[in-house]
Amino acid sequence: MSGISSMTPREFFDHWPDFGSNSDVLLLDVREPDELRVAAVDGTLNIPMAQIPGRLDELSRQKTIVVMCHSGVRSMQVAGFLCQQGFGHVVNLDGGIDAWSREVDSKIPTY
Repeated sequence: MSGISSMTPREFFDHWPDFGSNSDVLLLDVREPDELRVAAVDGTLNIPMAQIPGRLDELSRQKTIVVMCHSGVRSMQVAGFLCQQGFGHVVNLDGGIDAWSREVDSKIPTY
């Protein structure tokens, strides 16, 4: 899956500081609900990794989809899957929520 592009949380936030429902980017969090209760980023769409295949209709093919998880492993797998399904603009968030709390918002706890 080396063809998937990646960006750090800082690069994401610098590029899309006002991301959200009216943005040209979707931040897709593929972590489980118990992980979200510990740490979450406002403005994300949460679809746990295992549910992605059945919920593709919730994702816009017109937006850039930036996929995040805890550290970047699951999100890279989901990004590859989305590319295989024909989504043209998919990016992996390197370091996931863990890096987000270190680079963008230290109020978000690490776990």
